[in-house]
Order: sequence, then C-alpha cells, then structure tokens
Amino acid sequence: MPVVVACFLAGLAVAWVSQGKGVVKADPGRNIWIPDKLTMPLRVQVAYNDERIFFRYRWPADRPHVYHDMLRYQDGLWVRHGASRVGPDPDGTYEDRVTMLVDDGRVPEFGRYGGYITVGAGMRFFTDQADKDEVAAHPHLGRKLGTNEVQKHLPETRHDPADWRSLKPEPELAAQRAAGYFLDLWHWRAGRSNAVGMSDDQLVAEHRLSDAGRGAFTDNWDPQHQQPLFMFDRDKAGIDALRWQQVQAEAVDFDGIYYLSDALAKPFDPDYPWQQDDVIPRRLLREGQGSRGDITVQGQGRWQAGWWDVTLTRALDTGNPLDDKAFHPQGRYDLAFAVHRDATGSRWHYVSHPHTLGLGREADLSARYFSGDRPDWPEEGWTDITLFYPGQVNWPLLISRAHAGAPDIAAGAPVRPRHSERQLAIYGVEMEFNDEIIRQWRLTLIAGLVLMLGLWLGLRRHFSTFKGERS
Repeated sequence: MPVVVACFLAGLAVAWVSQGKGVVKADPGRNIWIPDKLTMPLRVQVAYNDERIFFRYRWPADRPHVYHDMLRYQDGLWVRHGASRVGPDPDGTYEDRVTMLVDDGRVPEFGRYGGYITVGAGMRFFTDQADKDEVAAHPHLGRKLGTNEVQKHLPETRHDPADWRSLKPEPELAAQRAAGYFLDLWHWRAGRSNAVGMSDDQLVAEHRLSDAGRGAFTDNWDPQHQQPLFMFDRDKAGIDALRWQQVQAEAVDFDGIYYLSDALAKPFDPDYPWQQDDVIPRRLLREGQGSRGDITVQGQGRWQAGWWDVTLTRALDTGNPLDDKAFHPQGRYDLAFAVHRDATGSRWHYVSHPHTLGLGREADLSARYFSGDRPDWPEEGWTDITLFYPGQVNWPLLISRAHAGAPDIAAGAPVRPRHSERQLAIYGVEMEFNDEIIRQWRLTLIAGLVLMLGLWLGLRRHFSTFKGERS
C-alpha cells in the first residue's frame, strides 16, 4: 500500500507542477512578446484614374504613435529613445505604420501564401536570429548591402531557403530582378514620412531594399561628438526643441510641430543652453526623390477618434520596372497588408492573407475608376480585411516535414481557403513556444502514466486482498 500511495501522490505532484502554470508569456531574452489581441481589422478602398492609383486604409489604434526615435537631453547627454526592441516601446517612441506588398503574378507563391514566403531562416528578432557579426561579414548582405541582420527576402534568391547564407550569384539575382521576381513594398510611416506627405517606397528581393533615389528621412546624429547634427530653427519652427512631456502626451497636434524637417532645421549648436528633458528627433525628414519618392500621401494622414485614415497614391506606371510593379487597366494583382500599432516595430505587426486586386476585373478588391484629380470615396466601398499576428513562422518551416501542411504547399494549395486568420495566429504563437509545449506534453504524459500505474497497483492490491478473503 505505501508503494501505491507513493505512485499516486507522485503522479499528482507532476500534474500539479506541470499543469496550469502557462507557457505563453513574454520572454524578451528570446525575442518573445505576444500581443493581447491576436487579430485586428483593416478597411481598404482602391480607386484609379488614367494616371494614378489611390489606396485608402483605415484601422483602429487606441492612440497615435508619431514620435519615432527621439534624442532626450538628460544630465548633459543626449539619450536615445525608440530603438528597435522586443515588443512595444515603453516610452511610446515608435511610430505606427501600414505596409502593402504588391505583385503582378511574377512571384506566384506570393498569391498563394502571402508574406510567409518573405520570412526566411535566421530572421531578425526571431529566437534563432542569425549572428549579427556573421551577417555583417557576408560578402553580399554585409559587405555590399551594409546590413548585419537577415530581413525579408524571397525563397529563390537562396540555393537553400533554410540557409540565409546561401545567396545565389549576383548576376543571377540581377536577372531575377529584371524578370520581375521581386515584391513592391509600400511603406507608410507615421513618424518618418507622413509629416512631409510621403510614403517610403521599397521592395523585397534577396533582402528588403530601398528603391533608387532619396528617402523621406535620414539620421540626425553625429556619432563622433555624440550629439544631433541639426536642431530646430526658432525663426522657422518657433521652438528650439520639443519637450519630453510633449512626446509622452496621449494626443498629437497634427497641425503643430512634432517632427524635424530640413525646412525647420539648422545646424546643431552644442553651446545652446539646453534644458533637462529637451528633445530633438533623431530623424530629419525631407522630400523623397527619384524612385524611392514615388508614393505620396493624398490629403493628410490623420488619427481621429480611435482610427487612422491614410490615403496613398502613386503613378500607375512609375517607369521604374526594377523597383516597382506597374498597374494597368484590366490588370489583376496580388496584395498583402500589415499594420504596426501600439508603439511596436520589427516583427510585432499584424499581417493579412494574400488578396487579389482587379482594375476593371473581378477580384477581392475592385479598384473603382474615376475621372478627375482625386477620388470621391463612397462610404459603402470598403473591403474589410482581418489581420493576424504571425508569430515565429518562417517559410523553411512551412515547407519542411515539421509542418503537416507541407505536402499541400508542394501541391500548390493556397493557404486562405484552408486556414482562418485566427488559426494562423494561434499556430504562430504555438511556434513561439514549441519547445515548451512539447515539454509540457511530455510531463503530462509522464503524469498520466504514473497515475495509471498507481491506479493499476491499487486495483491489483485490492483484488488480490479480495480474492484472499473469499478463499
């Protein structure tokens, strides 16, 4: 009997320790932070005329985050707030963003699996992210492109999609790009582009690349002297600096000065009597030029009553075929959307299934033709799209034996009819905690076996005693 009781109590102890404790929790040391909400809504309208196309986006956000990467004067030093981090920035100094990937059919997997195909091995801010020094030493990624992180890229730019190092030769990469094997990336930033009426124009090929030309922002930092390069020009801006209390406020005066642009700036004066909690943006805004400046904000991107409302516009054909996907009447295209909110950056965004866009053709989103300079948006013209948190799911995992759906992907079965956004979000979270879930399953199995053993021994003891009494 003592053995029976011991087995039973041991099983209970294992069950007590292993169950009910939860494994889904923030773990910044392993680049893990799970949002409270796994899905969110996005509303989209599209219109075009003979020259331009317009995309209007609306999405909810509890508050607008337009301050991005700030320099705060503290005890005689300029301290940075807003660098990329795990999860939301505690000071709120990370901008809201909306992004859109566009393809014209020359990246066929994108129309079936969306942004998943851009997530390769060793991605930054994954638990198993590539070593920064190793990336910086890579001949193409580090030495030519100047990066120390593995970012979005397309599978066929690698010999082995599961090995971020295995880039194909540069002539082959150039030939892929010329053949249209890249994704056009529209990238609106509430802090680094919206104030000057711009959206960043980028692309995804062997890396997340910027279009040719000049972007809407640049760094405002002098690393040699550990101070800003520029400050506000009081004659133009009416101020010498922002104040930290202003940056921390819940509201934003969109008609006031909350950013530093080249039209408001002058060279930094280190001898100015700077005060504690003075703030200068670490980004200097300017008008984009060349191919990178193709996308502009139509009207004014604004947050009001809990919703962002942003309209972006671009020429149907920019004349930059190595950077952009051209739109044509009667054309059909594949799109995927993403939103950053709640002061989060990097992979802590919400993404969508791939959706089709038709210009005069039936599709998930139908672009409405209009004549004139700007569209008159009908209130009933929205397409409602659900975005989801993707977690740590990459393309090498999805096409591997570890994924039960890999044979379906190999057969070309699209993801959207098979999995809801909620299912994909839960799967993404499960992959963040895959090791813990397996360990929990093993502990549960052991606890169950021990309890069964205790029950069996108890019943065996009971029936043996019962049989002896009857004899």
